[in-house]
Amino acid sequence: MSAVPLRWRWSLWVMAGLVLAYVIGLMVPDSGFNPFVDGFLSMASEWACVAVCWAAAYRAGRGRRTGRGRREGHGRPEVLLAAAAVTANTLGDTYELIQRETSFAAYPSPADAAYLLFYILFLASLMMLVRRQLRGSTTSLVLDSVVGSLGAASLLAVLLTPALNTAAANPASLGTVVAIAYPMLDLLLLASIAGIVASHGPEAGRRWMLLVSGLVIFAGADVVFALAPDLYVIGTPLDATWAIAIALITLWVDRSGAPRSTTSRGTRNVSAVAVPAVSILAGLGVLILASQVPVSGLAVVLAALTMAVATIPLIGRQRVLRVLSRTDDLTGLPNRRAFYADVPGRLGAGDSRRSALLLLDLDRFKEVNDSLGHDVGDRLLVQVGVRLAGALRATDLLARLGGDEFGVLLVNSGHDEAVAVAVKLRAALAEPFLLEGITLHSSASMGIAVHPEQGNDVTALMRKADMAMYKAKSTRSGHHVYQSDDDSHGDVRLRTLQELRTAIADDELELHYQPKVDLATGDVQGVEALVRWNHPTRGLLLPEHFLDLVEEAGLMHALTQIVLNKALDQAALWTAQGEPLTIAVNLSASSLVDRDLPDRVGAMIDSRGLPASVLTLEVTEEFLLNDRERARDILTRLRALGVRIAVDDFGTGYSSLAYLRDLPIDELKLDQSFVFPMINDERAATLVSSAIALAHSLGLQMVAEGVENSVAYNELVRFGCDSAQGYLVSRPVPAGELDVWLADRKVTAIVRGAS
Repeated sequence: MSAVPLRWRWSLWVMAGLVLAYVIGLMVPDSGFNPFVDGFLSMASEWACVAVCWAAAYRAGRGRRTGRGRREGHGRPEVLLAAAAVTANTLGDTYELIQRETSFAAYPSPADAAYLLFYILFLASLMMLVRRQLRGSTTSLVLDSVVGSLGAASLLAVLLTPALNTAAANPASLGTVVAIAYPMLDLLLLASIAGIVASHGPEAGRRWMLLVSGLVIFAGADVVFALAPDLYVIGTPLDATWAIAIALITLWVDRSGAPRSTTSRGTRNVSAVAVPAVSILAGLGVLILASQVPVSGLAVVLAALTMAVATIPLIGRQRVLRVLSRTDDLTGLPNRRAFYADVPGRLGAGDSRRSALLLLDLDRFKEVNDSLGHDVGDRLLVQVGVRLAGALRATDLLARLGGDEFGVLLVNSGHDEAVAVAVKLRAALAEPFLLEGITLHSSASMGIAVHPEQGNDVTALMRKADMAMYKAKSTRSGHHVYQSDDDSHGDVRLRTLQELRTAIADDELELHYQPKVDLATGDVQGVEALVRWNHPTRGLLLPEHFLDLVEEAGLMHALTQIVLNKALDQAALWTAQGEPLTIAVNLSASSLVDRDLPDRVGAMIDSRGLPASVLTLEVTEEFLLNDRERARDILTRLRALGVRIAVDDFGTGYSSLAYLRDLPIDELKLDQSFVFPMINDERAATLVSSAIALAHSLGLQMVAEGVENSVAYNELVRFGCDSAQGYLVSRPVPAGELDVWLADRKVTAIVRGAS
């Protein structure tokens, strides 16, 4: 009652005191009608309830005053109707008391009209309650409320069967109509109560319980009276139940007249969920009972309706479950189950139609999940699904088969049509994806199998499309149509992939180091670390033989970690030996998607006690051009640590050079495709000279790659290039061989200096 203003609270205490005194008075045995208890206390308690109800209706209609002096209404029409209903019931009792002292007068009387008006007004109030509660609710919640109402009504109809049969047996008259109206209105009242409970009521807590408790007690008293009306005598404990019911309803009206709570409504409680289930059992019980003993036809009809309405959500749920079982939760596309179920019918078994099955797998998708999180990966998959669907015909079947794998069935399409669609799909995925401010570039590899040439069923086509897809990945061709020799390629690929995982776990990877020479002094000040795979049977494998497989298998993060650890360990060893050398390490674009990379690199350098400048990270020009915003963030954080940044394969991007101005870069590595031809090609030499001048004008150093002869070396010196590396200087060699090479070089320099 804390929501009731202080000036109204005294009326509640007066009402409660009068009702309590009346109930206690009824419990005291007496010989008949007691004027004080059955007269004064009865009327005083009822009219006190009326006064409280109308006070609540006044507060609800008047609203509350806002900060600007205006009134903000929070009135509820059901409060006004409930107050009028309580008044009608009290008028009926007052009339009865005036006309009859201890026995009933003529039937029906004006009191019956007042009692019936109570039902009508309160049912209207309850209808408004349920309507507002169910507004915006799900269909299942509405159906639960209907089931609860019908089940409760059918059960009460069984209890009221004698009263209904007696009333129906009498000749048609106003009395008969009134006699039938009472149990029928009780049916509606109890049905409304069940509907409110099933929908959890407009509010939770005591206010809701006051209403339900009051209505249940009132309906129960009516049922007892209907079953034995001739035995009723004024002043018995049965009158106390009506008084208590009206008092509880009055308390609900009073609390409903207070300002509405702004707290959000919680989830439905156990009782709200249990009511439909109990109602279904009640309806089933009524139907079983009707087969054994006479039950009113109304009870049977209500029970049948309960069971019928209860089946509606079951049917709906079955349909929903069937759809869900065939639908991918993330993208909304058909899933693997639906694809395998629908493809056989679309292949047109027994006719001559050609079809093509495309199996599509995103390249380096695991790196997105590992670096940016699965939520970003999920959003990428959703957008990929949208783009693929937009590039296909309405007759084509698109499904997400799992992970980053999609399947497409092209009906009435052969080899050429399938290739054209593959090109179209790859073009659709080539456009950048924008996810949470991050620009991502995605590509896909597609395998194609044609029906019926390469398989007559979905299993055979999927197996061959899968082999073709991995051939497309290994050759980076984007798409590949299955050929007979792809079978052996698939076996080799799977075996190599397993061997690669073992190599990473068993430390079979090693680093070779290629020195970089300062062209101004001839000194070796740094090296580039290059990974090699010491395969147990195939010997030493260069990166081009396994890096694509590393990317495809999502192992690039593990490989990068291994290379960085080995390179920094070697740098620490050289520093301890008095031979400090900077080490350059190549990073793939997928590694640079990782936001945690700068923190990990900084931790690895600090743990070895090295200066951050010992490490140079080489990034591809392609990454800088494709995702400049992300590159700026990652590279700025690395540069802040003191790590140097170099652009590898400079000049091969064929795009804007604005990133040289915008991004934190220390050096450029001129690609060997420019260095090789410059000794015989004047235009190539001009490009090299211009690139060196451009780098110096921007405060960057230039490193030339692929220097294999002295002519190119001397030209680079003449152009003012800072450093060079290549076979003329040294091939990439293990750290031990490099130590020997460095020692020999020092001896040679000393001898030359002495001579």
